[in-house]
Amino acid sequence: MVEKSHTAGWWPQVYEPLRHVGEKVADWFAPRSEASTNEKSYEICVELPGVQADDIEISAHDNQLTVKGEKKLQREEQGRSYFFSEREYGAFLRTFRLPTDADADGITADFEDGVLKLSIPKAGPPKEKTRQIKVRTG
Repeated sequence: MVEKSHTAGWWPQVYEPLRHVGEKVADWFAPRSEASTNEKSYEICVELPGVQADDIEISAHDNQLTVKGEKKLQREEQGRSYFFSEREYGAFLRTFRLPTDADADGITADFEDGVLKLSIPKAGPPKEKTRQIKVRTG
């Protein structure tokens, strides 16, 4: 009588919990960024390697700047089982609070070599406006 090896079926049991790790990574994928300033503007650079410009959405609302999008995985390999993958893919979202002197209407975005560069002009000091108000009679 030949005994069956109990080790033959252990790989599926080992990697089964890892099968959906990519989905979990997508849940928390937040791209790295840096912010700086100069006399005329603020600048935010966001690292988005592997992301296409068409998959990025940028919006400004209520003194917040939001960058969201999706890093898509386009890989098909037949006959191969992955036990782990360290590639990050899925939806991402970053929100930045704009300074009070930021001009949200003048924000520009440039994307090159996987880096999104956002330029936010400074509105400058508030201008004093003096307005004469005519007194009406009658």
